[in-house]
Amino acid sequence: MKYNKTNVYTIIPGNGCKTRIWLFVLSAALLASGCKKYLEQVPDNRTELDSPEKVAQLLTTAYPIADYITFCEAMSDNAGLRGAQGGYPENEEPYLFRDFPGTGSGTPNFYWSSCYKAIAAANQALEACKGQSANNAYAAYKGEALVARAYLHFMLAALFAKTYDPATATTDPGIPYVLEPEKTLYKQYERKTVAYVYEMIEKDLTEGISLLNDNAYKIPAFHFTNRAAHAFASRFYLFKRQYDKVIEHAGKALPAGNPAGSLRPWNTVYLPLTDNELFARYTNSTEKANFLLAGAGSAWAREAGDYKYGLNSIIAKELFNKPNVTGTKFVYIILETTIPETKVLPKFKENFVETAPGVGYAFIYIPLFSAEETLFNRAEANVMSGNFDAALSDLNAFVSTRTRNYNATQDNLTPDKVKAFYKTTDLKTALISTILDFKRMEFMGEGFRWFDILRHRLPVTHRTKDGAVITLTADDPRKVLQIPQFAQSYGITPNPR
Repeated sequence: MKYNKTNVYTIIPGNGCKTRIWLFVLSAALLASGCKKYLEQVPDNRTELDSPEKVAQLLTTAYPIADYITFCEAMSDNAGLRGAQGGYPENEEPYLFRDFPGTGSGTPNFYWSSCYKAIAAANQALEACKGQSANNAYAAYKGEALVARAYLHFMLAALFAKTYDPATATTDPGIPYVLEPEKTLYKQYERKTVAYVYEMIEKDLTEGISLLNDNAYKIPAFHFTNRAAHAFASRFYLFKRQYDKVIEHAGKALPAGNPAGSLRPWNTVYLPLTDNELFARYTNSTEKANFLLAGAGSAWAREAGDYKYGLNSIIAKELFNKPNVTGTKFVYIILETTIPETKVLPKFKENFVETAPGVGYAFIYIPLFSAEETLFNRAEANVMSGNFDAALSDLNAFVSTRTRNYNATQDNLTPDKVKAFYKTTDLKTALISTILDFKRMEFMGEGFRWFDILRHRLPVTHRTKDGAVITLTADDPRKVLQIPQFAQSYGITPNPR
């Protein structure tokens, strides 16, 4: 791929982008096929986990190797019709809100399998930590395993079960919460309830945070450090609507005082960078805004600009090319492509590891947690708690890093400014709208918009090439991803349709 100085995204013929065989796609298919599907794996046959170092090594596999971006972006209102002809079911099927049986990269089924495979690794690590309470060298890894297990189940519940609602959580079906390593083949699992899943997540998360030690990691950006774990806690409690805890944990993840220094410096350091430099910087482990990164086998970096449905000129104009609530435009860089009506952002750089000439693994690094998301979590929690001044303070810290030639007097948000822009007399409504719009711009192309659609019960309307209009209503059952067919075959009850 080549990005020229006029910001035109070009695929160079003959450079191998389209012809390489992706072994990770084959791996994805194998992961979800055969008689040992889903959680029914042969007991772990690694070398004996008889040292903290071996447990630490095992925990590198306790993170998902699949991306949720591909299908979450396609399902959201970030996706619209482009000029591409299609041919990518992992993009088209979610856009059309269809249950997709595919198990390749970028599919819900691959994400499900990847998460449960990572859960199995976390449980194996926890098994190795049993009886080691007197050995402090194991404590940090036990903490990491617990937090990772909590995160993995949280993401599965967010996507494959109804969004947490205190009024219905005790009856809404959840997802299987697996607490021990697999020791038998064809073990049966039950979904229990969303309330139970959230109870177990909170239990793991609380215990895990208390054990973490950042000094245990050589490259902290790829592990659940204290900062990353508190950022996760702020997201979890935002879903659970416990806003005091969101504020508490976000405060532990963000620096005291003005948090602007932790945010991506879009209007200063980023502004003069070339497109290629931005691709290299955005998901780099040295970028302090990245609280937690994970490597995922994914075609997103190379195919996002080829998909039939995605960011197009209409959506880009609505979000990026006209003044927002600040009265000006943010400085995000939007790349045009050779395909009509197609836009992309310079965020994800593909990494390719060759195992033979022209053959290997393509993967990207995904920011699972960031300073920006944590800031928005706290701002929303403060709004919901009636702490409007605190929310405005965080939002203005964000504005200070996204506005060209930032001037606090001109660009900062005020109660009157946000109410006027959103044409409402209710400050709470105006601030929530501000947060959702800022997040939609900030995380374009990262899949996060889908989770706000779920939490706020937002409708989504998609238009197809033949003129059909498909709408997801606030409580449309298709907002809950279907349990994979291979999991259903082992007794997991499907979601209603």
